[in-house]
This record gives sequence, C-alpha cells and structure tokens, in this order.
Amino acid sequence: MITAGLTLAALASALHIYIFYMESIAWTSPRVRATFGTSEEEANATKEMALNQGFYNLFLALVALIGIALTWLGPTGPGLALAFAGTGSMLAAALVLFITSPSKRAAAVKQGTLPLLAVVALLVGVIS
Repeated sequence: MITAGLTLAALASALHIYIFYMESIAWTSPRVRATFGTSEEEANATKEMALNQGFYNLFLALVALIGIALTWLGPTGPGLALAFAGTGSMLAAALVLFITSPSKRAAAVKQGTLPLLAVVALLVGVIS
C-alpha cells in the first residue's frame, strides 16, 4: 500500500507543479484566465499574489517528491514523513479552499483528491 501511496503522492505533486505553472508562469494567458475565471485586468492586478501562490504549490510538490525519493533510496522514516508532510499540506490547503470559498469547491475537490488518496494509502501502508 505504501507503493500505491507514493504513486498517488507523485501524481498529486505533478498536479501541483502544473498549478505552479498556471499561477506563476502563465497567469495572464487567455487559457489560464479562462480556467480561473479572471479578466485580463484581474489577472494583471493579482499577478504577484498568483506568483507567490504558485511557488507555494511548487514547494509542496517538492517536499512530497523528496519524500518519495528518500523512501525509495532507503531512509524510509524521513522519506515517509516528508511524503506525508507534502501531501497532507496539499490536502489541508484544499480543505481551506473548500471551506472558505463555496464558488471554488469544485477546484478544491480537484486539487485535494489525489493528496487525500495518497495520505490514506500511506497511512494504511504504515499501519499494516
């Protein structure tokens, strides 16, 4: 089950790297503006905030990916701790979005499903 959890953590990381790309690199592009439902003016006004938020998503992904690598390379305890920290933080961020922004609940579910599954699978793997 740990292998399944690490695979789900890798998929969650890939999603968060894509979110990083959208928020930090392509924020003002027509495609990303359509995805987030923002006008050109809104995108330009929130560009700095989105850049910061994008890097937050990138760092969460990197924590999980380093955890995956460490788990595969040998120091299982620290690796699993980092995998849990990265995916748990992704899940917590999705829960905050879900609770505080009813209009963005679909996005919260999309960004939180893989981390949730990763955390559950890792937990089951560690317990069994």
